[in-house]
Amino acid sequence: MQNDPELDGKYLGKITNDFIKVSNTLKEAAYLLRARKIAEYPIFPISQDKIEVGQLLIAKDETDLELEWNYHFSYLDEFIQRQLVDEEKIEEFKAAFKDPDEFCCLFVVDKDFVNFVYIPYPED
Repeated sequence: MQNDPELDGKYLGKITNDFIKVSNTLKEAAYLLRARKIAEYPIFPISQDKIEVGQLLIAKDETDLELEWNYHFSYLDEFIQRQLVDEEKIEEFKAAFKDPDEFCCLFVVDKDFVNFVYIPYPED
């Protein structure tokens, strides 16, 4: 897999098209993970294929929302355990993490792109 830090507009459009449909569910899940003290840094891995990161929250094929992505939920500790976030970069990750009440932290896993992407939740 190649990790490309640049996310082109067309690709972002594919992600955002799905995100609008599931944003309320993801926002609620992020809130519950933090409120129950499970995760201070909620992360939502998304992929079009099966991945082994996090727990499946929304399967693209098991909903009538016509999604292109599967949505999982996870948190920083799992990313550290799986060595997806280097232990020496934990503080850097925490400093870069955006307010989870306003932004969703997606970990996009696709054949051409693997990276964290922060997308603002739609305003109510």
